[in-house]
Amino acid sequence: QPPKSRKPAKPSSPCAQSSRTTSVLVPIFCPLLRGATLSSHHPSLHEPRAPSALHLHKMSTNFRDRAIAEVQKAIAADHNKEYQKAFDLYMSSMELWVKALKWEKNKALKATMQEKMATYLDRAEKLKQFLQAEADNTNGGKGLMGANGASTGGKAKGSNDDDDNKKLRNALSGAILQERPNVRWEDIAGLEAAKETLKEAVVLPIKFPSLFQGKRQAWKGILLYGPPGTGKSYLAKAVATEANSTFFSISSSDLVSKWMGESERLVKLLFSMARENKPSVIFIDEIDALCGPRGEGESEASRRIKTEILVQMDGVGNDSKGILVLGATNIPWQLDAAIRRRFQRRVHIGLPDINGRARMFRLAIGDTDTALQSGDYNTLAAKSDGFSGSDISNVVQHALMRPVRKILQATHFKAVMKDGSRMLTPCSPGDPEQIEMTYDDVKSDELLAPDVAIQDFEVALEDSHPTVSKDDVEKQVDWTNEFGSEGA
Repeated sequence: QPPKSRKPAKPSSPCAQSSRTTSVLVPIFCPLLRGATLSSHHPSLHEPRAPSALHLHKMSTNFRDRAIAEVQKAIAADHNKEYQKAFDLYMSSMELWVKALKWEKNKALKATMQEKMATYLDRAEKLKQFLQAEADNTNGGKGLMGANGASTGGKAKGSNDDDDNKKLRNALSGAILQERPNVRWEDIAGLEAAKETLKEAVVLPIKFPSLFQGKRQAWKGILLYGPPGTGKSYLAKAVATEANSTFFSISSSDLVSKWMGESERLVKLLFSMARENKPSVIFIDEIDALCGPRGEGESEASRRIKTEILVQMDGVGNDSKGILVLGATNIPWQLDAAIRRRFQRRVHIGLPDINGRARMFRLAIGDTDTALQSGDYNTLAAKSDGFSGSDISNVVQHALMRPVRKILQATHFKAVMKDGSRMLTPCSPGDPEQIEMTYDDVKSDELLAPDVAIQDFEVALEDSHPTVSKDDVEKQVDWTNEFGSEGA
């Protein structure tokens, strides 16, 4: 152990790092190295050489060729002093070498490959030491992940841990909504069952805590799923507005860090902050990006994040009362089964029915002046079967822009009176009161846009198509029949 007063010197180069006999990386691959001696098969101060032509000739299988190509890229990055890239490429090549060894039957060739692996692995270890030391000096002690997944870089002092926690807290503080989105329950067309479920989980436990005693407990996890554009995120905004609670709005990018081991800490800290600010709602949009199904292609980092989310949602060792996890996804069948179980209520947010679409047209138009009659909304709803709420908003925007296009294309205007003022509005060249001019000739305070008529909406509908396919709808219905419930 060096004296405590000595400060570690900043390394000048990864080549200056001495090779340690007990490498953190070696145990990962030691069953395959079978006693290959690292110190006797590599240059100590130089990057390893690329495989020779003889080796290229012998290593003709797919995995060997790919491993060699990856090593050559690593060596090139090493020469260019792109050490992080070189380290990643060396480690990527190790996976390919392992697969090549698995299928190789020639003992002599396997021995050669093991020697090469030892060389590249040793070089990767030197790069790792250098990158860790640099991280200590420039990033508050953050390091790369060791063999067991724990951070091997950085200083294990409490003060540094506190500094790290402060940084992570500051990063997550941006996810807390400081201002309410101003979306009310009545602003959402249809989805009555979904709204009732959310009221049961969020509003009633806060307003009437006496209702939820003993075995009757509020929902801890609710999953909103359905095709894109049906109102899942909009429902979450309504929860943030209506619920008198701390609202955390999280996306997958908020919880994924480039530093190994930090993503799990972010998840743990998120739930810790939610417990400190109870009652609270954690809304995780596109949760499938974090909690996909387990499989051979899954990375270790992904598994660790998922495990931490599972532990936190279970509330093991912590009081999770007063915390609701609200998840949203377009592809619920891509969720891990264990995550699916943590969501006690799984509510399908499907495409709106005819009454819902009529209401959506009214909400999307709002207080904009139009020439629509009451019955026109039902006509538009009947012609928009299969459209999502987002699709209807686009149709309305398209229709509302048509008067603007008429102004841009007009070659004649006519004078009309509105509220006692003379205004100019586009007209046809055959109009008896027409004046030949373009919009450039009209003063800004004299321009009167044409009314938006039912014909504008019909043209907009003809130019638009639903964004949700029938296959997607069928998948959602099948999953609902097996695991979920309707939110309409």
